[in-house]
Amino acid sequence: MAAFTTVKNPGLYFNTVLYTGNGSTNAITGVGFRPDWLWIKDRGSTYYHYLQDAVRTSDNVIFSNGTDAAQDYPNAIQSFDTDGFTTGSQAATNNNSNNFVSWNWKAGTTGSGTTGGSGTSKAYTYSVNTTAGFSIIRYLGNQTSAHAIPHHLADTPKFIIVKNLADTRNWNTYHHSQGATKYMVFNNNDAEAASASLWNDTSPTSSNIILGSGQNVNQTDSAHIAYCFAEKRGYSKFGSYTGNGNTDGTFIYMGFKPAFVIVKCISHSGESWWVGDNKRPGYNVNQKALLANSTAAEVDASYQAVDFLSNGIKWRGTNDRVNASGKTYIFMAFADEPLVGDNPATGF
Repeated sequence: MAAFTTVKNPGLYFNTVLYTGNGSTNAITGVGFRPDWLWIKDRGSTYYHYLQDAVRTSDNVIFSNGTDAAQDYPNAIQSFDTDGFTTGSQAATNNNSNNFVSWNWKAGTTGSGTTGGSGTSKAYTYSVNTTAGFSIIRYLGNQTSAHAIPHHLADTPKFIIVKNLADTRNWNTYHHSQGATKYMVFNNNDAEAASASLWNDTSPTSSNIILGSGQNVNQTDSAHIAYCFAEKRGYSKFGSYTGNGNTDGTFIYMGFKPAFVIVKCISHSGESWWVGDNKRPGYNVNQKALLANSTAAEVDASYQAVDFLSNGIKWRGTNDRVNASGKTYIFMAFADEPLVGDNPATGF
């Protein structure tokens, strides 16, 4: 069968928008949809990464670079709008004259229910888009192994990010390339580690995430947020690669022209979560990056240079963070343009 994409227009589900702060109310447009997950970083300063989603109230934020519980900042994100969002005067999202990047994802269909599996059933709410393979789940923990959280993707998730909203705890991730016995910490630069307390040594199913008893992901009666991603041909890719330490670097095939990529070294500690996109600077060679686990300002450096190609990325830098010889990396990526068409019979 010819290659095809299931998402004809990726820009309906993910988009990067750059904007300049004004220190007051600031309506940011050009997203192309009402975002359900919004991630903002001041590119030139050491302000925190601010993450917000439509399943929580608009002023309740979490930070990818820290362990902080969710906090209310009424002047950070005031509303999600039909073509973007509106910020208030909070410096980390709208400092006057500063340059910002916002990464925006679309979910959409909302609902609620009760969890299953082992232990006491708990309430959860969700927003999901099965076409894009993305859901946001807010659930209460029960601290029992094999607690099953419905994700509503109608497909098995390949990547999951969870944060305990109520307590000062690490973010934890599941990536299918590592399997359910391993995990990563999203807010630091550790290598992968093993623990049954997070994913219960059990891979997610097409219906549920299966949790261990650990308080990072399943604390009794504490609210948690899970961002869940299923892979969609021509739109999203969640994989792994081995670096070669060469400026004629490793090529990672994705099946689309990428708009957004996160990379993390899993085999060695000390390397941050690298975040690149096709708007900063908007051309090859792309040397601009931010770090999801760090407040550091954007760095423009040849050691992390990469080409965004029609079918994936090719590293031009040799830094341990992205392309060291023999080191293993995981990635998540979303498309700017699919490589092929949307007809599964012809590929066009």
